[in-house]
Amino acid sequence: MSDTKFGLDTFGDVTVDNSGERTPAHQVIRDVVSQAVLADQVGIDAIGLGEHHRDDYAISSPDIVLAAIAAQTSNIHLGTAVTVLSSDDPVRVYERFATLDAVSNGRAEITLGRGSFTESFPLFGYDLDQYETLFNEKLDLFSKLLDEKPVHWQGTHRAPLHGANVYPKTAAGRLPAWIGVGGSPESVIRSVKYGIPMMLAIIGGDPARFAPYVDLYHRAQDEIGRDRMPLGAHSPGHIAATDDLAREQLFPHFKVNRDRIGAERGWPPTSYDDFLREADSGSLYVGSPETVAQRIASTVQTLGLDRFDLKYSNGPMPHEQLTESIELYGQTVIPMVKDMLTR
Repeated sequence: MSDTKFGLDTFGDVTVDNSGERTPAHQVIRDVVSQAVLADQVGIDAIGLGEHHRDDYAISSPDIVLAAIAAQTSNIHLGTAVTVLSSDDPVRVYERFATLDAVSNGRAEITLGRGSFTESFPLFGYDLDQYETLFNEKLDLFSKLLDEKPVHWQGTHRAPLHGANVYPKTAAGRLPAWIGVGGSPESVIRSVKYGIPMMLAIIGGDPARFAPYVDLYHRAQDEIGRDRMPLGAHSPGHIAATDDLAREQLFPHFKVNRDRIGAERGWPPTSYDDFLREADSGSLYVGSPETVAQRIASTVQTLGLDRFDLKYSNGPMPHEQLTESIELYGQTVIPMVKDMLTR
């Protein structure tokens, strides 16, 4: 665990300025690029951009934004959080990220998932009744593309491939990939079956409740004779100088975000007590650098993580507060966590 990597994730949440006015999406996208450049400067290992097709998130084409980031950075790895594979074409997805890998000099990676929103399905002409089948078939094809050899594949939702080559090839011969897992045993087994590491999306409750899935992940690898696969997790949070300031800054934006999604899904409104419960003992990493570092180190140790990603954007929080959080995460929190894990 002393070799654990630390990343950041954002969905490109549409922010507000310091006066509370909504920021235009085009400016949000440029702000995300500058946030990633800052993350590279303060030594953060990776950044992942989510894909959404709705007005509260600005990023619908993560690979294009990542290419812009690649041109202004040197070390940070560039990935997604997540790519909605079900409503895209696996061949085109692989081509785009292999191209990103070339322009970034080998820094591209991808996290594959079904996504927590469904707007992309009708937008691109897919039937939601085939939600499960689409993901299973497209993941099966994508797993074959990872080998970068001629592909022989047949399914029910697209024409078969007979010895097809996909270009460009990556310099390393394989694109690093993860599968985003929300916490079902079937998803854990799927990750192991295809040999694509698992990235747990832990967005609520005690992180330790995912320990049975981690145990299943390792047992499944042993049973089929796989070498140990990396394990990652992604959770929301925010860092400020003090616990009180971090909570004061985050709560109103966290509530706006949760309540909008909750209204669509039948959840009750988020209370301040709900927020505190997640901040104190759940999966919300909010507080001073010391508090957040202790919480992250505990989760890394409890689950045996090789990668921890902090989702630093949470609703319409202003760009300036996001950049302060990124700076504290890279310069203070990550060194603290590494020291705690070493000790």
